[in-house]
Amino acid sequence: MRIGELAQRTGVSPRSLRYYEDQGLLTSSRSGAGQRHYSEGAVQRVSLIRQLFDAGMSSRVIATVLPCVDLPGDLDVAEETFTAMMRERDRIDADIAHLIETRDALDVLIGANSRHRAALSTAPEPVARST
Repeated sequence: MRIGELAQRTGVSPRSLRYYEDQGLLTSSRSGAGQRHYSEGAVQRVSLIRQLFDAGMSSRVIATVLPCVDLPGDLDVAEETFTAMMRERDRIDADIAHLIETRDALDVLIGANSRHRAALSTAPEPVARST
């Protein structure tokens, strides 16, 4: 199938499909006129790539993980993929810890602001001075 049909069947733009190819995540053959042609399996491949992107993985990490799908019986590939996935999980854990710290700091500021607003609402109105 050509790039337009793959884009239509997957809901992914032709631009994104070309990017996936540039990153080594997707392959196509070329016609004599240079048009890209994809196999039927490309639909599932694009779906998997989208799921991995949606999970927050970068194209670099996805490129490391996909060989495990392509060569499921290769122990070296499985080990490399496992290492990449553990690294990605550690990165996500660090991001979560940072977000929790940021949320806790914001909670402190919200509390201070709430107290300040409460103090302002109970303060007597200033008396206008005549000049």
